[in-house]
Amino acid sequence: MGINDLMEDFKAVDTSSLVDKVEAKLVHLLQQQKLSVGDPIPKEVELADTLGVSRTVIREALLRLRVMGLIESRKKKGAVITSPDIFGIIGKSMNPHILDQETLKGMFELRLVLEIGMADFIFQRITPEDLEELKQIVNNEPDSTQDHLFNIEHEIAFHGKLYEITGNETLKKFQKMLLPVFDYVHHSGLLKKPVNKKRFVSHKGLVDIIENGSPEMFRNAMRNHLENHFARLFD
Repeated sequence: MGINDLMEDFKAVDTSSLVDKVEAKLVHLLQQQKLSVGDPIPKEVELADTLGVSRTVIREALLRLRVMGLIESRKKKGAVITSPDIFGIIGKSMNPHILDQETLKGMFELRLVLEIGMADFIFQRITPEDLEELKQIVNNEPDSTQDHLFNIEHEIAFHGKLYEITGNETLKKFQKMLLPVFDYVHHSGLLKKPVNKKRFVSHKGLVDIIENGSPEMFRNAMRNHLENHFARLFD
């Protein structure tokens, strides 16, 4: 489908919620044209004439795309496609106090999945220096940490280092957003009442497996490390 065909398709836009409709059609245009970062989009006047709407409506729809990080204005080129800062956008709304319970619970579960799933990346990319730093982190933890279900300071130090070792910047950014949500859900009463806590593989135990074990052993150990959290989710 060419741009002219898409412009013709724009003419079917309903007059109800006009800006919403125009915004949706603009996003559809960007997807269908497979535009790359830096490619220009049609001018405001062209879009307004094609759609039969005012330039005010076009500007508001384009403003929404700018807020989403899909387009930006550049000198001599007008509005162009850009690569959105996904985590910057998500981070602005990642406030546990304003998220609904289902979303909070889903993000709590997502963090559990990520922690278990990153074993291979850790074993492939860890350096001797990383291992020594992990050992130092667990040596600085009080012995009671092995029995506590969750302590955000220890979680940030230890699990943050694990995410760093993966070398995956996306995982690292996501973890920084998830931990405050995880802490909030843990203490909010959203989950089932605390279960009788069982002994679990400690941070020190996880480090021992990283040094002497395998990715499969680490996955199993991490699942055990998180057991008390899983127990609060399931009947």
